[in-house]
Amino acid sequence: MQHALPNARWAIALAAACAVQCAQAAPDAAQQRAAKLVSQMTLDEKIGMVFGQFGTEFQGKQPPTEALVQSAGYIKGIERLGITPQWLTDAGIGVASQPGKQTRERTSLPAGIATAATWNPALAFKGAAMIGKEARLSGFNVMLGGSVNLAREPRNGRNFEYTGEDPLLAGIMAGEQIRGVQSNHVISTIKHYAYNDQETGRNHLNVKIDDAAGRMSDLLAFQIAIERGNPGSVMCSYNRIGGVYGCENDHLLNKVLKRDWGYKGYVMSDWGAVHSTIPAALAGLDQQSGYPFDKSPYFDGALKEAVQNGHVPEGRLDDMVARILWAMSAHGVMDNPVKVRDKEIDYADHARISQEDAEEGIVLLKNAGNVLPLAPGSRRIAIIGGHANKGVLSGGGSAQVYPRGGMAVPNEGPAAWPGPMVYLPGSPMQALARRSKAKLDWHDGKDAAGAAKVAAGADVVLVFATQWTSEANDVPNLSLPNGQDALIAAVAKANPRTVVVLQTGTPVTMPWVDQVAGVVQAWYPGTNGGEAIARVLSGEVDASGRLPQTFPLAENQLPRPRLDGLDLPKDSRFDVDYDVEGAAVGYKWFDLKGHKPLFAFGHGLSYTSFTYTNLKAEAADGGIQVSFDTLNSGARAGKAVPQVYVSKVGAGWEAPKRLGGWDKLALNAGERRASKVAVDPRTLAVFDAASNRWKIAAGEYRVMLATAADAPVQTVTVRLPAREFAAGAR
Repeated sequence: MQHALPNARWAIALAAACAVQCAQAAPDAAQQRAAKLVSQMTLDEKIGMVFGQFGTEFQGKQPPTEALVQSAGYIKGIERLGITPQWLTDAGIGVASQPGKQTRERTSLPAGIATAATWNPALAFKGAAMIGKEARLSGFNVMLGGSVNLAREPRNGRNFEYTGEDPLLAGIMAGEQIRGVQSNHVISTIKHYAYNDQETGRNHLNVKIDDAAGRMSDLLAFQIAIERGNPGSVMCSYNRIGGVYGCENDHLLNKVLKRDWGYKGYVMSDWGAVHSTIPAALAGLDQQSGYPFDKSPYFDGALKEAVQNGHVPEGRLDDMVARILWAMSAHGVMDNPVKVRDKEIDYADHARISQEDAEEGIVLLKNAGNVLPLAPGSRRIAIIGGHANKGVLSGGGSAQVYPRGGMAVPNEGPAAWPGPMVYLPGSPMQALARRSKAKLDWHDGKDAAGAAKVAAGADVVLVFATQWTSEANDVPNLSLPNGQDALIAAVAKANPRTVVVLQTGTPVTMPWVDQVAGVVQAWYPGTNGGEAIARVLSGEVDASGRLPQTFPLAENQLPRPRLDGLDLPKDSRFDVDYDVEGAAVGYKWFDLKGHKPLFAFGHGLSYTSFTYTNLKAEAADGGIQVSFDTLNSGARAGKAVPQVYVSKVGAGWEAPKRLGGWDKLALNAGERRASKVAVDPRTLAVFDAASNRWKIAAGEYRVMLATAADAPVQTVTVRLPAREFAAGAR
């Protein structure tokens, strides 16, 4: 039953919801068009625009006949007004399908965390433009990505979809993915707003976090991604924040998103994240998506009745519809109707784009004795485990993209959702065989003693270790599953020239790290991932990925050594206290507490060497302008990722330093190039919740040029004047 709210609260909520729209003296063309269309619509037509349904059979309920098969959703259009329906597809790494007999087979990008590991915004755009094109040719005009939740919880099963732990890196990379998708006249949906940073208890857990800390961490990542990508839609999250569900959170939706940031698009719900009609509508939710995942069709008949009875003013419904129409108009959805043309997809070209992304995202973590790249004169290479003779692993849940040619390894993992566990075709072993004259000996790794026998005497051993992660499930700890730590230890004892190739969605602990010669983080490398791994291992391309997330030495280094809610019954309500670390997420927490990680944020080795000189910094444009030179001082071409960190001299920040910017440079041997990096003023400021403003304190600031968060190369200081600016400015 819906309960009427006090009149004063209605007025306040409506005023907040309409604040941005009412404050705009000169609406843009898309807003003018949206307003004109809304004025011609009946009440029933408006309701139809804000009520979406799942595109696949669910719990015995059939999808609308107009929905595309095995799809994420459908919202009907209005033919008489030229308003196209909305056809929705998951997700951030490709055109996903719901499990079933008619799954689409499409190109899969590497995991989002792998794209973040490229530190290459242009590559993030290129890959997303590719999957956006496949979405359009598959008949979809709304794509439910990109994803930007910070990696506060390393055990989060969905971290593979996201873009790391730092708000600047995550926001820029996700923003470029959004721009890429929308370059195809397809709406991109940024998600999951906000603090949906673990899967355990996601539907009801309550996040506790101070607003200022949130504005300098998770919310800053969303703000940067929205500024850069201008997504047509924002998806609100399952969890509660301050006791209020994300999809009926007035503070987050009306005040932060729509008022402070001036967001023009619409807020859609996650599938099953709606719990009310009147509170959700007044709090800023614009579209219920994916019914019947929700317990009731809250934005169908119930919303119509609430409008007719005055519990939700019709002006608020108009605003909901206008925001949807703005997104459809501004991003070309209405003027460029979609049609299924999947035969036009250039899979070969798209696979090359995915491979390029994977190659730049692979991180060389350890390389003792230059065990990599593989020596051309190697006579015998042992390859062990991870189904490396068949394919490469991908992450599970709604992000799952089904590969062309079927699954390389059937019948592994759960049969039901969030499964199946999918290995994409494209064997790293076969790709290496095409590049090496060495004899390749294979062992499946299921018997450690047998694997050790195969490893003994080989010139080099490649152990492929895997960790499947998925939506709806977190990993209980950061250890490799299924006895793989013992396997690696046994193999390394038999042959110290062992290289471990990790296909994981999260950081993992490495009790064997001192016994192996090399460690390569390959993430989930997507279509042509086997080729990408082989090209990096063989040295055809440089190892140029850098970690977007800290790898802890052990779980006791984390703000929450034990995962909250892990042993509680399903649907339990519990708190997750993010005030423990506040804005000090990831490497900032490690700096604050003096913890030495296993591998630091930003870490990654190369097959060549780089020298950094001539660091300069000066106050400019309300922030800091940084310049420096990079020289490839090695013997081969490679890609450098110089990183700029900033710190305030004296107390006042959540942690000793913050990432202020970076560059990525492809340099030939002996080549030198100059870089200029503009430090975003928000990375120099503290958010003051009382005044709702960013404040930069006067004084000296250190500017550090580094190769990782724990590896400074040069430092200079610059003096800044005091400055403050609005919550939505920069």
